[in-house]
Parts: sequence; structure tokens; C-alpha cells
Amino acid sequence: MGTPVFHLAGIRKSFGRTEALAGVSLTVEAGELFGLLGPNGAGKTTLLTILAGLSGATSGDVKLSGEPFGPTARDARKSIGLATQDLAIYPELSARENLRFFGQLYGLRGADLAARIGEMLDAVALTDRADQRAGTFSGGMKRRLNLAVALVHGPKVLLLDEPTTGVDPQSRNHIFERVRSFNAAGLTVIYTSHYMEEVQALCPRIGILDGGRMIACDTREDLLGRLDTALTLTVDRQSDASLARIRALAGVNGAEWIDGGLRVATPDAPKLLPALLASGMQPSAIDVKPPNLESVFLSLTGRALRD
Repeated sequence: MGTPVFHLAGIRKSFGRTEALAGVSLTVEAGELFGLLGPNGAGKTTLLTILAGLSGATSGDVKLSGEPFGPTARDARKSIGLATQDLAIYPELSARENLRFFGQLYGLRGADLAARIGEMLDAVALTDRADQRAGTFSGGMKRRLNLAVALVHGPKVLLLDEPTTGVDPQSRNHIFERVRSFNAAGLTVIYTSHYMEEVQALCPRIGILDGGRMIACDTREDLLGRLDTALTLTVDRQSDASLARIRALAGVNGAEWIDGGLRVATPDAPKLLPALLASGMQPSAIDVKPPNLESVFLSLTGRALRD
């Protein structure tokens, strides 16, 4: 494995007496599609501004491709694209003019800039609306243009902060496809979202921030493996002795009666189900619910509101 794109060690960031990041360490490899989750106030946006070079850490080390990185590393910052949650486009300008403006900020000129603008308009399906004012666009079109603006200069790393907020299903699906295709072509992507199903579908490795700390960072499969599958059998309620026998079966991590049935927690539902049936149960229905990223997230961060 080569030099990581990002290597963070003990990153702290304070705003007055408020510590937004409290010793975050993280490595993101080249070509990764890395998901970053956290409740409101967890420090996600603060971390992204540090990764983008827009803000420096109070303490700790940040390296980009093996070199020290921060707000003063102007040339290195050109290798990063950032699509912010708040749209970074000018509504008075057309889609083409927005891309030209941001491309010029990164030093693109002439034929190279024109070619790049054409590629980006095509990539986000806005070629036929290229010369219309961005202010007239739908929410989904604005989000797609926002993505194109972040990519027009050809960065090696793309930071996405809530890239599908307020978009229709078609635009969300298109953004997914573009993110996957850019990543497959070698672009490193760090993807943050409150939509757990998005991160679960897109990101092979995921970090969870809470209270300014990285409380979990693992592969998607290993994170999901932290919780059991919920196996619910619709049966007539049996005796407490029967419940005790079920709890004693190999592979059962918990069992309880619920309205109309029995709920069993198990890491291996296909293996356990024959043993449950062999114990004499005759369910009229069986429901299997594997763990998802949302249930893992809530188990780690709690269910209290974060306003």
C-alpha cells in the first residue's frame, strides 16, 4: 500500500473554550470511497474544513500525500475539490459561467478550460441547460452543478458534505452514479451525509465522529457485524420454560416475547432458524431484519436529540 492521501494524527480544533475536535486520528488511502458520519455537532464540518485546507488544526499533524498540509499549502490545496452543504454557485450566472469562473480561479484557461467545462456539464447531465441561469434550476440541478464546480479543476481528492440534501430521487441516483464512476477512475472521495442508507450503499469503509472523537472506524461489514440480526417469529406465546430453552440454544444472544411473537437476536439467522423449528415452534410467519448502518450508528451515539 502506498502513501496515504490523508494521514491525521491527534487533531484538535478549538473555538474559544469549545473543543470541536478532540484528538482525531485518521488515515484515508488513495482511491478510497470513505464515509464520514456523526450526529449534529460531532465535528464533521470542522474536520472537512481542515481536510480542505480552509482551516488549520489547533494541534496535531495533517499530511496530504505524505507532506505537511494546512491553509498555507496553496499549491497542494489545488488537488482537493470541496462540494459544501451550502451551495457554492452563483445564481445570476449560467451553469457554464459558474464552471468557467471556478475553473479560472484554479488557473485553467483557454481550450483546456473549455474542454473541462464540457466534460463536467456532460458528467452531471446539464449540457442542455448550460447557458441558463443557475438560479432557475431545480434543487437537484443545483446540487449537480455544485458537484461539477468542485470537480472542474480535476482534483485528486473530493470532499462531499451532504451532497444530496433536498434533491429528488432521480438526481440523488445520478449523483450516486457519478460518485461511483469518478471513484472507479481513481478519485479519492470522502463522503459525509445524514442519510445512512447512502453511506451504507456507497462506502466500503466508514468513520463515525461523536463529541469531536472518532468513536468507530472500520469496514462496512465489520461495523454491521457489531449488531445481531433480529429474527421475529409470529407464534402463540409459550411458557417461560420454552423461552429459557430458546435462550440456551447456540447462536442465541437474546430472546424476548413481543406482541404476537418471539424476537431472537442472533449473528447467524440462517443457521439458527432450523434449531428454533426443531425445538417445536410452529411460526405462522418469519421476519428477518439484518442490522443496518443506522442501527449501528444509534447503538454507538445514542438516541438523544442533538440540536
